[in-house]
Amino acid sequence: MECAESFSAGPGCTSPGWTHPPADVRRRRRRRRQKGGVELLSGFHTERGAGGSGAAPGLHSDMHSVGKSWLLLTGFVLFYIIYLLFGALVFSSIERPVEDKLRRDMELLKEDFLNQSCVSAASLERFLNQVLSANKYGVSVLKNSSDKSNWDLSSSMFFANTLVTTVGYGHPTPLSDAGKVFAIVYALIGVPFTMLVLTACVQRIMHPLVLAPVGVLQRSGLKPQSATAVHFLLLLLAVVLSFFVAPAAVFSLVEVSWTFLDGIYFCFISLCTIGLGDFVPANQPGQRYRVLYQVAVMVYLFTGLMMMYLLLRSFHKMADLHGLTTFLQLPRCEDSVMEEDRETIMDSNQASPHLKDKDASRPLDVRSHPTYNSINKG
Repeated sequence: MECAESFSAGPGCTSPGWTHPPADVRRRRRRRRQKGGVELLSGFHTERGAGGSGAAPGLHSDMHSVGKSWLLLTGFVLFYIIYLLFGALVFSSIERPVEDKLRRDMELLKEDFLNQSCVSAASLERFLNQVLSANKYGVSVLKNSSDKSNWDLSSSMFFANTLVTTVGYGHPTPLSDAGKVFAIVYALIGVPFTMLVLTACVQRIMHPLVLAPVGVLQRSGLKPQSATAVHFLLLLLAVVLSFFVAPAAVFSLVEVSWTFLDGIYFCFISLCTIGLGDFVPANQPGQRYRVLYQVAVMVYLFTGLMMMYLLLRSFHKMADLHGLTTFLQLPRCEDSVMEEDRETIMDSNQASPHLKDKDASRPLDVRSHPTYNSINKG
C-alpha cells in the first residue's frame, strides 16, 4: 500500500518524489495553524518526533522548563533588590559624614551671622552663597528642615533606585569625591542590569497582557487590525488610570503642598525618565511613615517603567500590523518574546543532538522567526 503524502508518514514511507520537510519547516507550519496563540496560552503542546511517530515530551518537562525560566526571573529581581541595598549602604556610609559636617558648618555660620552687631553687604552675600550651596545638596539652614538626613538607609536606597532607573531627580546628589566616583561605577553596572530586569519582566507579561487579549478580540469577530487597535486603546487607558491618575490622587493627599496637577506632572516626568527634580516625594519635614513611603515610590517607579515599556512594545507591534513601520521605513518590532520563550523550551526538549548541532552552525535568518502577525494566520 502506498504511503499518504503527509507529515504523518512513517519513516518507512517510500512514496516517489516525496521527502520529509526539515524539522524547522514543520514547526513553522504548525505555528501558522495556531489561532490567536491558543497553544501558547494552554501550554499543552505536543509534536511528532523527527521520524513522525514519536511523542513529544510530557507536560511535566514543559512545566519544569517554564518553572526554571520564572526562577531565573525571580533571581534577577532579588539580585536587583540586593544591588539597591548594597548601593544604599555604600552611599550612606560615604555621604552621611560629609552631610553631617555640612550641617554643622551651617549651624556655625548661622550663629556667627546672628552674633554680628552690624551686618555688612559682603557678610550677607557670603552667608547667602553658602546657604544656597548647602541647599543644593539637600542641607537647609532652617531649623525644621535639619531633623532628617538625606543619606540614611532608606533615602540612600531611594537615591540608588533613581540612579539606576535613570530618573535622577537631582535631590540629593553626592557630596564627596568618593561618592561621585562610586556613583559612576554603580550606574555603569546598575543601569544595564536594570534594563535587563525590566526587559525580562516585560517578556513574562507580554503574553497575558498583549498576545492573549488580542487573540480573544480576534475570536470575538474583530479583524486583526481592529483587534490590535482596540487592545492598544484599552491598554493605554488602563496605564493612564493605574499609573498616572490614581498615583496623582495619592500624591496630592500625601504631599501637602502638591495639587492633583502636580501629581500628574510628577508621574509623567518620572515615568518618562525626565526627572527634573522640581517635585521630589518624601522630602517635606516631618513626613509620616517616610521609609514606607519611599519604598512604595520605588516600587511604583519600577512597575511604572515596566508598563511604559510594555505600552511602547504594544504600539510598535500594532504599527507593524498596520504597515506603519513599513511606510516610514522603520525596523519591525522584534519577535514575540512569549513565542520565542515557548518555542525555545519545546525545541530544546524535542530536537535531537544532531539537529541541534546543525541549527547551531546555520546562520541566523530573521525571516524564519514568527512575528506578531503570526497569531492572525490560520
